[in-house]
Amino acid sequence: MLYFHESIGFLPGKIVFFLRHFSLILLSMALLLTTGCAKRPPNGDLQAIEQYENDNDPLEPMNRAIFSFNEGFDRTILEPAARFYRQFGPPDIRKGVSNFVNNWREPLTFVNDILQAKPGRAFSSMSRFVINSTFGLLGILDTATYWGIEHHSEDFGETFAVWGIGEGPYLMLPILGPSNVRDFTGFMTEFFYDPVSLWLDHKGWTYVRYGRLALRGLIYREENLETLDDLGKSSTDFYATIRSAYRQNRNYDINNGVLDTTADDDLFDEADQE
Repeated sequence: MLYFHESIGFLPGKIVFFLRHFSLILLSMALLLTTGCAKRPPNGDLQAIEQYENDNDPLEPMNRAIFSFNEGFDRTILEPAARFYRQFGPPDIRKGVSNFVNNWREPLTFVNDILQAKPGRAFSSMSRFVINSTFGLLGILDTATYWGIEHHSEDFGETFAVWGIGEGPYLMLPILGPSNVRDFTGFMTEFFYDPVSLWLDHKGWTYVRYGRLALRGLIYREENLETLDDLGKSSTDFYATIRSAYRQNRNYDINNGVLDTTADDDLFDEADQE
């Protein structure tokens, strides 16, 4: 399955201009279709209604069709490319490429740290960018982590969540993979207003921007080869597994790795009482 949310960066300027408007149309259509694409269970079936609401997937029939298309794309193009990259790319080289790509996302993380009113984390992300861009040879070496400044990432979807905006219906996007209305809106915001991408476009270095975007998708797929293979083999419903995993991962990111264990504690308390 594919999570490469930046693949449309390869498109020419006129098509990108079109996508500015098409993305808004797509979001509007998604919201309109939520009322009738998947049938809500009868009111008397409380368990089915609870499951329906927990899934938050009123577009499930359409999402499953897109998921099938994405699986085909992954099997024929992305997964073979990721396996080739792992087989012929020495580990040290792959690590340097990953560091480089992560470093040039630090300004985006800095912007979202500021928007989330987290000055300490903003200082950390900008410090990492300055240190790794200089002493780390443009980010190939992760000198900042060696000096004790740990990496973290933020995006506009997380920022919208911190602002209290709900996730909206679950979406499976062509090529881009699992998302929801909030995260897709954040992705489009990032695509058009990422500080580094804007700077590269201004300098006329679009080839650098496109190369960075391609590497991000390749790196993610290579790093998750085993994880996605295991999920596919162990899942009776791979689509539902990916949907659940996406939600859990996003909640983890939004809460900066802090998980709510209250529900688990309640379950243990009830077991003890019984």
